[in-house]
Amino acid sequence: MNSAIAKGTLASLVLLIVYFTVVSLVSGWSFAQDQFRQFWYFVVTLAIGFGVQIGLYSYLKSSIKGAVSPRIVTTTGATSTAAMISCCAHYLVNLLPILGAVGIITVISQYQVQLFWVGLAFNFAGIAYMANKVYKFSKHI
Repeated sequence: MNSAIAKGTLASLVLLIVYFTVVSLVSGWSFAQDQFRQFWYFVVTLAIGFGVQIGLYSYLKSSIKGAVSPRIVTTTGATSTAAMISCCAHYLVNLLPILGAVGIITVISQYQVQLFWVGLAFNFAGIAYMANKVYKFSKHI
């Protein structure tokens, strides 16, 4: 169990590092700090939710082989990361004008809060799925 907690904590930290790295590379460290201050409750919640999923997955993997699909963790992790990074994606127009021409960045910037909520919904669904697996496993012990 301690290993699962450590892996979950590490996963949360890695996701936050990815967030700050991508935002800083796109728009600078100052902007990354400003965005984090503005949306910290979304970013931290997404990172913690991802960490909980990794922790549950690690626990299940070590307890019962093949009971949970790694695709669930991958999908919800990717959604969490995308939602966190979306808060600054419209600044990619400076680096990749073709994306601005296509309109992808405009859509992302207009719906960034909604994307956070989608990421949280995926996080919650992943946690619920894995918590259900843990519950079922604990009933059979």
